Amino acid sequence: MSAATPDPQGALALPVVLVGLPGSGKSKVGRTLARRLGVPHVDTDDLVEAEAGVPIGQIFADEGEASFREREARAVRLALGERAVISLGGGAITTRAVREMLRGHSVVWLDAPHRELLRRTSGRTHRPLLRPDPDAALRRLRQEREAWYREVATARVRSDARPAARVIDQVLSLMEAPARPEATRIVEVGGSRPYPVVIGRAVGAGPVVEGVGPQATRLLLVHPASVGAAASAIAGAARARGLEVHTLVHPDAEAGKTLEVARAGWEAAGAARLGRADAVIGLGGGATTDVAGFIAATWLRGVDVIQVPTTLLAMVDAAVGGKTGINTAAGKNLVGAFHTPVRVVEDLDLLSTLPAADLRAGLGEVIKCGLIADPQILSLVEDDPQAAQDPASPRLAELVERSVAVKARIVGEDLAESGLREVLNYGHTLAHAIEKCEGFTWRHGDAVAVGCVFAAEVARELGLLGADEVGLHRRAFASVGLPTAYPQGARLKDLTEAMLSDKKVRGGHLRFVLLDGLQHPVVRAVAPELLRAPAERTGIDVH
Repeated sequence: MSAATPDPQGALALPVVLVGLPGSGKSKVGRTLARRLGVPHVDTDDLVEAEAGVPIGQIFADEGEASFREREARAVRLALGERAVISLGGGAITTRAVREMLRGHSVVWLDAPHRELLRRTSGRTHRPLLRPDPDAALRRLRQEREAWYREVATARVRSDARPAARVIDQVLSLMEAPARPEATRIVEVGGSRPYPVVIGRAVGAGPVVEGVGPQATRLLLVHPASVGAAASAIAGAARARGLEVHTLVHPDAEAGKTLEVARAGWEAAGAARLGRADAVIGLGGGATTDVAGFIAATWLRGVDVIQVPTTLLAMVDAAVGGKTGINTAAGKNLVGAFHTPVRVVEDLDLLSTLPAADLRAGLGEVIKCGLIADPQILSLVEDDPQAAQDPASPRLAELVERSVAVKARIVGEDLAESGLREVLNYGHTLAHAIEKCEGFTWRHGDAVAVGCVFAAEVARELGLLGADEVGLHRRAFASVGLPTAYPQGARLKDLTEAMLSDKKVRGGHLRFVLLDGLQHPVVRAVAPELLRAPAERTGIDVH
């Protein structure tokens, strides 16, 4: 595979426009390239269909090719206004106005051999210009258009039978450094419904809106008032794409995870006439992503949700994995659904406005990930606890990425918590009990820190951990200012009652995620009488 040397305009810069014959891979390459760069992907065919309200084939049949090309030119003009990867329809460059618009832009010609184009397009009925004889049509189109592709192209990349990743890597190699957001990382979550987690700085609203499906016409944006500026940016970007935006503003923190808020979301979705092709966007902390996901999971039995976490806790935990839910009098998160997002966008710059106590609490889930799976997380925290709490530090960025990677690997194998995923609940059995007994006034990360220390003491009681490993738990959490004990709180009796309502209880028996050595989580049933000594060592009133 070879690429032409870029012309004297210099290296490729955003927006990057992909052109080529039908079947050259413009849409497939464009989507993945945009994901790798952390910017939106715009397909002009999608814009044309959205404007017309009918498929391209019908536009050709009803209005003719000339009318379609006029619509297409308008779509190209709109797309070029975005800092994005843009996939043009195969014949867009036949229009003089489009070729003039492309002058001065970075244009990549994806050039595939005839036999490969024929293989990719055979049997496809949505390309009106290839009917009824794709072989003859492709030969004719190449003869007619090749000179125009040469005219507009900044670079030419061969697209053959080898993986599309090769093409994407070659385009990336032609990008100038400022146009490639090196700080942006993509963590892929696998499973039956895979999706990307985009992590970076100054990510902006583009990648959020790019996650909305091409057939969507309406959005429900769910957020607390505290993130109003970010909500306005997303709404503006969505409206620029022609989407109708409706909002639901809910109370902050756990007060936003109630049946009343969910009901308000359903009513807002109904008033907006949110359809199956439309989407919900959750912008905020863990409470927001939980309730937004729950609204999306239950409206019309499931519509797309895009999660945009704005707190550290939500970035490393709540927004990733597809768990959604609300709190009730019976307990935390007992009402909910598994509903994977189509995309998660994490802009680390949003952490700069987060109160120090909330950022610190988020590290509770980060350290938990280190204890159950990634020892490098523990080293990063212990080596420089201050940098771990600095929103602008590369160390915190790496901690976020590593924590998301831990969760992505686990939930990709076990979405519905039928086995492996339970290990993510390390420390949560006691943590949820503390939150319930404290009326949800404790920060979740603070409760998780105490819960992990308690779980370590239970493991020590059972001979699974030694004193040094329990001490490591205390040092890791204490190094960033998180609590490691629960003095002057609820009694063990009350906490045990609360723990008995935990989701991991089976047949009335308490089950804990414990460590049989660091990074080796196991699930064990634990008799209530074995909790007394660990509770005393964690400062809990056992009387």
